[in-house]
Amino acid sequence: MSLDNIRIVLVNTSHPGNIGAVARAMKNMCVSDLALVSPKKFPHDEATWRASNATDVLDSAKVFETLEEAIADCGLVIGTSARGRRIPWPLLDPRNCAKQAYGEASKHKVALVFGREDRGLTNEELQLCNLHVNIPANEEYSSLNLAMAVQVLCYELRMTALDGQLSSNPLEEWDQPPATADALARYIVHLEETLTELGFLRADAPKQLMTRLQRLYTRARPDEMEVNILRGILTATQYQIRQQKLATDERN
Repeated sequence: MSLDNIRIVLVNTSHPGNIGAVARAMKNMCVSDLALVSPKKFPHDEATWRASNATDVLDSAKVFETLEEAIADCGLVIGTSARGRRIPWPLLDPRNCAKQAYGEASKHKVALVFGREDRGLTNEELQLCNLHVNIPANEEYSSLNLAMAVQVLCYELRMTALDGQLSSNPLEEWDQPPATADALARYIVHLEETLTELGFLRADAPKQLMTRLQRLYTRARPDEMEVNILRGILTATQYQIRQQKLATDERN
């Protein structure tokens, strides 16, 4: 199986040379789908120069305004994280990341998301990812160049593809495809609206409530039909809330 369904996503890259170096690292390992989220400078001569003979990867790169748009059609999104988070998230090492990504790439698009050179991905961006991956570098000097980090993960993907051994995939015999990142994001918005109408979510409530609920659903990875069912429940709940309010207003 090829790696055509693997997408490398770079968020808000500052230096165009890094984009070119990433394109070269990708082509080395037979990965060709590059997505750029609000790059500081692109297209740029330095990106072309650093790409060497991988300009075809640059030429076919897609530019998006937001991370949500870049991952909207992806069934699995894995974000790179260099440090611990206040709320833990499912964490992989590069080898197991490659097995998971390669195993699912036969079914749907898989995104590997890389953050800014100086500070990586924000907590909000990491919350859009189903899983996180951490490269276990030297604790005393863990800083990796962006292209190096991409090279590590693409190398593991390449080795997994050459080995031909798919990781155990619970979705292998599933009857429905997993919900895309866009569908799940719209569900989370619908859920927040409904909880607010219900009075369960209040302005003075703990701010981590929606983050924890988002973690729950991204970890569970509901399929398309399950998300449709959940949204139907929310719609019915909103209808009952509004009917009750209308009846109360009429009595008053």
